[in-house]
Amino acid sequence: MTAESSRRSGVLLPVFALPRGAAGAAVAREFIDWLAAAGFSVWQLLPIGPTGADGSPYWLRSDQATHTALIDRQEFSREQYLSWCERERDWIHDYALFEALAAAHDGAPWQDWPVALRNRQPEALAQVRAAHAGAIERITLDQYLADRGWRELRAHANTRGIALFGDLPIYVAPDSVETWVHRRQFQLDADGRPAALAGVPPDYFAADGQLWGNPVYDWDAMAADGYAFWRARVRRALARFDLLRLDHFRGLVAYWRVPAGAATARQGSWQPAGGPALLRALQELARGREHIGSWTYVAEDLGVITPDVEALRRDFGLPGMRVLQFAFDGSAANPYLPHRHTRDSVVYTGTHDNDTTLGWYQGLDDTVRARVDYVVRAHTGEMPDALIHAALGSVADLAVIPVGDLLGLGSAARLNTPGTTVGNWQWQLPAGALTPQLAAQLRYANQVFGRALLG
Repeated sequence: MTAESSRRSGVLLPVFALPRGAAGAAVAREFIDWLAAAGFSVWQLLPIGPTGADGSPYWLRSDQATHTALIDRQEFSREQYLSWCERERDWIHDYALFEALAAAHDGAPWQDWPVALRNRQPEALAQVRAAHAGAIERITLDQYLADRGWRELRAHANTRGIALFGDLPIYVAPDSVETWVHRRQFQLDADGRPAALAGVPPDYFAADGQLWGNPVYDWDAMAADGYAFWRARVRRALARFDLLRLDHFRGLVAYWRVPAGAATARQGSWQPAGGPALLRALQELARGREHIGSWTYVAEDLGVITPDVEALRRDFGLPGMRVLQFAFDGSAANPYLPHRHTRDSVVYTGTHDNDTTLGWYQGLDDTVRARVDYVVRAHTGEMPDALIHAALGSVADLAVIPVGDLLGLGSAARLNTPGTTVGNWQWQLPAGALTPQLAAQLRYANQVFGRALLG
């Protein structure tokens, strides 16, 4: 994204928030067509792997597998299916076995399975494969159909000039196929339970920090095998997306390690992570592939960003994130202020962890609200449009707007509230909300701000 003509804009909408009641893939294609009509050229998604009971896309049972929401039960070639199984053998056989075993044990986490299965003893696994062959085959077939559906969706998006912007969560869930199969890559105890948990220290979102509960990596073990685990998961992600957000980028420099059993994240401490060596391995995977301008990865550089984190991002030429809702603390040096943006960045009104812009604005005190109005030249009733225009008018090469902001929705449309476990990841885009009239209005805005691609 070095030429002025490559300024782009996109919309943030998770797959799970697409309207229900129709074939998932058909609804997704309709959304892509609407994006193109509105002058957008990027669809930003959250992680698309299978989730646990709380529905969080950052608490995945596998980040190699695909959520089955977009399956279309079309005819398929047995030969193509078998070829796909062979091509994806590095993960699909373990994943199908893992899910079949979870079902056979009434959903119990793998750490509670019999020792022989928990420890993956070959004879025990062979017996399970024979006893649950039907379930394993069904799970494998569903993954084939989901993967095929996703590739078809990506092809449709690309023909409409829409790039898919994926999100790679830094961690997986404790009850995941990754922790079961790759135990040495994580800090786990003898029973496979996390010896330490991931999170972040106190910040803008939570006074006690956030105790995510994901197991943290054993970075020494990862370095010893050349980051094979990371290379496999990123290679899979790059097969599904045109652009990839590296979630919690600062955790690649140093991560917040909270001892198991701690009451809050306040009891954690910073520990060194993979840093430059890992990013060198990831850059090799991106070499020679078609991507958006000069970008393949975007650094999610929010939170406690220290000089070494900023240096790592710049050393590897990765764009960062600028969230406008964070811009109005009164500091003239705030990097999120619209006039302090740089081209090598992605600007947002808010992210999936923020309130909608309207809900945020309505919750501000009078002093901060007046500051917002002055900076973005807003008047009564002009939110969220004023902040959307500030994002589109930013010098940042890519502007991304959550769909709830495009629709002018309040806090009821919020996707996630960090530090809470109830009521998240449930909002659905109302059917018919994305109208041709709205598309025409947004296309004009994208054209005015130089973000609508020609054609």
